Amino acid sequence: MIESRMRHTGGGTNRVLSAALCAMLVWPAAASAQRRYTQAQEEQFHRAATRALAHGAYDEARELANARDAADPSAAALLARLDVLAGDYAAAESRLAPIAATTPVSAAGLELALLQHYLGRRDEATPRLTTLVDRLQRSREPLDQYRAALAARALGEYRLANSLVRNAALAAPDDPAFQTLWGELFGEKYDQLEASKSFNAALALDDQWAPAHLGMARALADTDPSTARTFAEAALEIDPDYLEAHLFLAQRDLDDREATEARVSLDRALAINDQSLEARSLVAAVAYVEDRLDDFEVAVERVLAINPVYGDVYRVAGNLTARRYRFEEAVALVRRGLEIDPDNTRSYAELGMHLLRTGDEPGARQALERSFAEDPFDVVTFNLLDMLDSLDEFVTFEEGDLVVRLHRDEAAVLKDYVLPLAQRALDDLSARYEFRPEGPILIEVFPRHDDFAVRTLGLPGMIGALGACFGKVVTLDSPRARTPGEFNWQATLWHEMAHVIALQMSNQRVPRWLTEGLSTYEEKRARPDWARDQDLRFATALNEDNVLSLRDLNGGFSRPETISMAYFQASVLVEHIIEAYGESTIHRLLRAYGDGLDTEAALDRVGLGFDTLQASFDVAVEARFGELRRAMQGPDERMPELGSSDRLATLRELVEEYPGSFAVQMAFGSALRAAGETDEATAAFERAVTLAPMATGASSPHLPLADIAAEHGDRALAMVHLEAHLDHDHRDIDAARRLAALAEEAGDAARMRRAYELIIEVDPFDSIPHQALGRLAMARADYVAAAREFAVTLAIGPLDRVAANVDLAESHLAGGRPDEAKRAVIAALEIAPTYERAQELLLRLVGVGQ
Repeated sequence: MIESRMRHTGGGTNRVLSAALCAMLVWPAAASAQRRYTQAQEEQFHRAATRALAHGAYDEARELANARDAADPSAAALLARLDVLAGDYAAAESRLAPIAATTPVSAAGLELALLQHYLGRRDEATPRLTTLVDRLQRSREPLDQYRAALAARALGEYRLANSLVRNAALAAPDDPAFQTLWGELFGEKYDQLEASKSFNAALALDDQWAPAHLGMARALADTDPSTARTFAEAALEIDPDYLEAHLFLAQRDLDDREATEARVSLDRALAINDQSLEARSLVAAVAYVEDRLDDFEVAVERVLAINPVYGDVYRVAGNLTARRYRFEEAVALVRRGLEIDPDNTRSYAELGMHLLRTGDEPGARQALERSFAEDPFDVVTFNLLDMLDSLDEFVTFEEGDLVVRLHRDEAAVLKDYVLPLAQRALDDLSARYEFRPEGPILIEVFPRHDDFAVRTLGLPGMIGALGACFGKVVTLDSPRARTPGEFNWQATLWHEMAHVIALQMSNQRVPRWLTEGLSTYEEKRARPDWARDQDLRFATALNEDNVLSLRDLNGGFSRPETISMAYFQASVLVEHIIEAYGESTIHRLLRAYGDGLDTEAALDRVGLGFDTLQASFDVAVEARFGELRRAMQGPDERMPELGSSDRLATLRELVEEYPGSFAVQMAFGSALRAAGETDEATAAFERAVTLAPMATGASSPHLPLADIAAEHGDRALAMVHLEAHLDHDHRDIDAARRLAALAEEAGDAARMRRAYELIIEVDPFDSIPHQALGRLAMARADYVAAAREFAVTLAIGPLDRVAANVDLAESHLAGGRPDEAKRAVIAALEIAPTYERAQELLLRLVGVGQ
């Protein structure tokens, strides 16, 4: 474990040259005719040089260097750094080599070693770096510790690098260069929380420190993309020629499928340094994902001409390809990189992740273990190996093209639900789309959310995610991973199975707006009550003119503030396309993407265009949501607060003025009910039902109507309103339990069955619904379903195991399975030998046997 703040983290390519951006080495020169500097003067030069570079003041940096003797190692290192930033590596080496030859442990010596390492000349670089680390780490001077950390980092000695920069930062806490390097080390090892602390510390010292702004951008890229972009843009405001900030923005735009904007940033980066390995590698990656394979090979050759062992050119292409969900291609690309750079631990780590997403878990383990053996400090690698170890606790079930893995503590409860549901989804969707996906399809259900998150992205978190699909691999939370009522696991599984179809049918090229729109819509088609409950929010967004345009819809999935509504809007769009242009249009779109077309060209192939589709979509949205949108309007600023003395009187006035306002009717009904005016309250809530029958949660008018009916002893009406509420809010487990209780009292078998089945969809680990469903199945002579439910009841652990075993025995006997029945009744008698019901059943079984 890396000391202090660093957890298990891992190696691979690093930003050696970018780190050196603020890493001017300024030791006293060796004995010679040139001037010698005191340690204080060297520290002053370091501060001035790193500040100039971090602020993008390159002319100032040059003036600083030129003020010293041309043979001064620190001055030469600074001038060489400027050469490197411009891509003139030959000039930098010519400047450094003679000085490093006489003073190898010097600023020039380190700068030369870092350059040789960057250019792939490791036989030259490694001895220099090793000597620098050995000599400098003995020093107590913070500058020496810092620069030894840079050398150690280039060697892949991350634990040592972290220890050295920590010592430097503690000794000189006011140096933003030290804090920035520390943050970069954390960031490279995926510990973004600790990285952010260091970058924030640097910015507190100097808010114009561009590398710290970029560090914050990288730390926030996955969790807060909008803020990350803001930090990167701030870095460019400080230093318009900051190549790495341009590359960061290019990567973000590529993730958002904004190719034109990405090209602008890439062109700017190449204008700064057209020999940048990072920039040239991203150019190659773009060519690959755009299927310009000849251009890709040319771009690769150009990179390898600079650094013949730069396997990262393939790793970067693999990374971008994987971000486009083309995982098998990503695997092949990374393997090409490993052929020329077989010791690249980061490539092995990313190969492991890509293989996991193809379903090749043995291959993934092999790659990850290779990476971990060389570099045991990568958080993602450590987490993935730990997750793979946890899969030893899973039980595997295979049926047809499906391979389902469930935790052994949950398998007995879930397997008879997961397998049939997944198979039904696969069969139904395959028939609808006239496409049978390639198997096997691996489904893994995780009882701990962080295990699901690690299986999906390598890091814990992903709080808003419930499931994921990679084409042949589906992962999702078990119902136990969440508080009952948070989600419906069956709807989630169906959603992910729809992704299997869309991804494979499009050769893994479908954009997110279409695949998420299809999956969300397919939930609704499978079960209307599974429809996403965001109608009211969407109608409100329409009123606020806050709905994404179709051109911006795909980008909405990359922003935390818009992603939830993007899912819903995409499903509305898919539904519109199917209703207006036919089911086959969706199929043709998927195949168009599979042929490598972008959205503009794909829409054109099916006879649509953004403008045409936007126009028809707007008309359809108004037709579907117009009345609801008007119902969502109201006098927000005039709504009285809860508890105000004149609340009811004010609402009486407002309801006259705004009779079509859902919010006013709901507030009026609540105020009337609180005042004991139940009849008027009922009328207000009923008006609210007509305005927004699909309202869910606390906004549902059906819930207070059910309460009022129950208070008046009208059990039948209460059940009507609870059913109506559950038609739109399938996750409301409390309402389902209320319906079940009322139906039990009324002896209403149909409603009992519906309520208990809804409860199981949300919380299958509650034994009571299973036992009740088993008895209902017995009553309708469905003995197979009855046996399943009673077996699950026993697996969960009922309050009365004796009765549950007898229930199971009776279902087996009725279903013609006397041997299973005998085992179950004996299990009951072993617990309670005098249990009369079990004794009588055993006698019947003995008679059957005779």
